[in-house]
Parts: sequence; C-alpha cells; structure tokens
Amino acid sequence: MAENGGTGEPPVPGNGHGAAAAPVPGTVPQAVPAAGPEVRLAASVILLRDGADGPEVFVQHRVSTMDFAAGMVVFPGGRVDAVDGSDWDFADDLAQQHAQAWRRCSIAANDAGTARHNAGRVLAAALREVEEEAGLVLDAGLLRPWANWVTPEDQPKRFDTYFYLAAPVPQDEARHQTTEAWQSLWMPVRGILEGEAAGALKLMPPTLVLLEELHRLGSMEAGLAVERDIVPVRPGPGALKAFFKRRRQSPAAE
Repeated sequence: MAENGGTGEPPVPGNGHGAAAAPVPGTVPQAVPAAGPEVRLAASVILLRDGADGPEVFVQHRVSTMDFAAGMVVFPGGRVDAVDGSDWDFADDLAQQHAQAWRRCSIAANDAGTARHNAGRVLAAALREVEEEAGLVLDAGLLRPWANWVTPEDQPKRFDTYFYLAAPVPQDEARHQTTEAWQSLWMPVRGILEGEAAGALKLMPPTLVLLEELHRLGSMEAGLAVERDIVPVRPGPGALKAFFKRRRQSPAAE
C-alpha cells in the first residue's frame, strides 16, 4: 500500500475490473466512479541484498504524524503521478513483459497498447520513488513484478499497490532522504519479523506477508530466481482492523 502523498492516479480498468473504458495510451485517465474512497495506483520497491544474517531489505520507519501508515516500517514507494505516463527511459518490450506479469491486476487491459502503457507508468513511478526516497537511480531491468495488494473498501485512503523486487548493484548504496520517515536503513528480514512479533515494530499486512516470503526463500539469489504468478490480494472490509487486533493480542502467534 502506498506510503507517500501526492495527487496520484486511479487504476485504469480494462479487463473486467471496472466499468470505465480503457484510456488511449499517453493520456491521463479519469477517476473511476465508485462507492467509498477512490482507489489510487501506487508502486513500492523491495530493495533486497544478502547480509550476514540472511536477506536484508531497505526500509523506512515512517513518522507518527503521517495520515497513512503512520509509525509503520515500509518499503520505499508512493503514488503514481501524471508525470509517470510519458518520457520513459526503458524499452516498450520491458513494459510489455511487465504487462504480462500484471495480467490479473486492475491495470490489465484487453488492448495490448493500453496494457503496456499502464504497466509502463507504474514501473516509471517505482523508479521515480526509489530515486526520490532512497537516492538510487536503478536500471528499469532490475525491477521484477512481485505482488499486488489493494486496500480494503472500508479504509479512508485506498491504494492499488504494485510491489517490485530489485537487487541494486553493490556500488549503488541506498540512503535516507525522505521527510516522511525518521530513518531509512538496511535491516535483516529476520530482524524485522522478530521485532514485529515482539511488538517493537509495526507492519502493514502486505509488508509482513512479503517479508515472510523472503525469509522463507532465504537469500537474494533464491528471491530473484522465483517465477511469480501474481494474483491480486484484495482483503475485504474489516480485514485491516482484524489484522491489527490479532497482532496486539498475540503478536508472536502468526
């Protein structure tokens, strides 16, 4: 789920996920009429490397004053903006590969050009956010589509978030440079999960699930070797409240 502010862009239906017509590639789509808060497209990047205690990820510890995911440990990311819809520095065939990976998601479309454009702008947003928040200018080819989560309908802010996995080259060091977090750093996946289980760290459901996956995989190489069949996760109303209630009652039992 998205962590940053900005106007953002709504998802573009095109394969039965919504009633609006698919936009012409290169245009900024309009919001899809729907009950409740508008769902905004977002991108988040799981930066991964190997450490002394297994895989490590670069995470941000959000400040407590944010209006979304306050005080949470999150991956770099944010909303898809209008600027992400054009002037890409990656090839169309890469956008096409990503469109295939996201074929079950809301940005999919029956028209290949629209599907490619939708995938390209989400990828562009992921690259922009990593540069803005972590100081990394990544090669687009390093980003692998990994997961898609949609905020439950009963939440005041909703995001359709596309998660990528990326392993930066060693000489490209991520750094803390966002005011929306009080610190950003590499942390062992095991350590984050242990901190969450002990109640010392707070994670949103997607972050917890994705970290548990990486912990089971055990290494950067294993993560990059996985073939993903991405099925969107769309928790129902009440899911977020129930999740945090369970974690408070018995954090180590999950």
